[in-house]
Amino acid sequence: MAAVLATSVVAATAVPASASGAGSSTDHRLDGVWRTDGYSSVLRITGGTFELYDTTAISCIRDTTDDGDGSVSTFTPGADPNHALWHIDANVNARKLIRLPSLPPACTTPTPATPIETFDVFWRTFAENYPFFAQRGIDWNQVYATYRPQVTASTTNAQLRDIFAAMITPLHDAHVGLVADGTPVFSPKPGTQVPDGDLDARALALVQHADLSTATSALQTWCQGRVAFTTLPGGVGYLRVSDFTGFTSDDTSAANAAAFSAALDAVFTPDRTAGPNRLHGLVLDLRINGGGDDPLGLMLASRLTGHTFFAYAKQTRDDPTDPDRFTVPQPFLVHPSTTPHYTGPLSILAGGSTFSAGEAATQALLNRSPRPALVGDNTQGVFSDILDRQLPNGWMFGLPDEEYLTLSGRTYDIAGIPPDVKVPTFTPEQFADGTDPAFQVALQSLGRR
Repeated sequence: MAAVLATSVVAATAVPASASGAGSSTDHRLDGVWRTDGYSSVLRITGGTFELYDTTAISCIRDTTDDGDGSVSTFTPGADPNHALWHIDANVNARKLIRLPSLPPACTTPTPATPIETFDVFWRTFAENYPFFAQRGIDWNQVYATYRPQVTASTTNAQLRDIFAAMITPLHDAHVGLVADGTPVFSPKPGTQVPDGDLDARALALVQHADLSTATSALQTWCQGRVAFTTLPGGVGYLRVSDFTGFTSDDTSAANAAAFSAALDAVFTPDRTAGPNRLHGLVLDLRINGGGDDPLGLMLASRLTGHTFFAYAKQTRDDPTDPDRFTVPQPFLVHPSTTPHYTGPLSILAGGSTFSAGEAATQALLNRSPRPALVGDNTQGVFSDILDRQLPNGWMFGLPDEEYLTLSGRTYDIAGIPPDVKVPTFTPEQFADGTDPAFQVALQSLGRR
């Protein structure tokens, strides 16, 4: 999912303004200082601008990591002057805001950028926000006991980076990362093929060779190559989505949504969704998908149903001392698009290189009727929006703090969404011999839906 920090404001009057420039909105009802329910953040809103602070029990740091990233925030007054909602256009949920009388004193004094203070803020941010220590078998207090004595006032940046890497690598969480002096630290599940441009190109070449040789139309692409569609014999469509971001050169949520909507218009035409030439089956390929913006996943789901159904609910850890306490879950539904949409049999291809928003889109479709056949491997098992943070020394890092719930209240975090039919996908052997057995199973599954 996209980074969760925003830098533009849409006030109650729906007038946008830059977070770093003078605001054009004249609605000042939301002016003041607010804390979030969950997310460990404090905001100071002044007219059409706001400042964001990352907080822990020992620190408050002005966060500049996403200044100018092009995302847009909407602040809506609540039922009384002391409550409001904050929505970021790259996310599906709204964050509850509670008014504070003033900026906390810690936010007015810079946190020392020493190795010791930087370590303490790093460790405590995870301690207060990360929900999955128990599930991943990590004793975070023991991590502190092991690594804190290694940090002194003379610890170099390279040494501190190595210490942080040793702390977070055992989590094997693809939504945990650190950028230290330009060097990234990132550790997904062992054996993961990380979705990147090279893997995407190799996978597409394999699909074209093994699966699309009998296609009845040319493979069309949109969204800078991240969306592709063709038709196969028997009136079957093949739709490939390799990201839910990066659809435009601007790469803003609004621009990407417009581009994706136009692509889906071109795919789901009236002729393909109704009448004698309509599609009789659809294979949705999300096997190489690095994630992005969840609203785009819900947009896709809306083109694949004629009925409203439950997608998922989101909750956020909101107690710094108790990892089992969360905000009240916010439910999200898939509503049929008012534009032409496909309602027939659906197979979804997914696997370990299906990350984040790709997984959320898969989860959003599980309650569709007729239910899709899920073919491939377990997905990566990372759903939360990334809570971006800045350290006193200027380094950036991120971690998850949310859960995506099913109707019964379970999550697919860590284990990932399991397939109905397990078939290894994009293995070295398959790349070598030019075969794609999961695709053939997906085609066969359409006849059983």
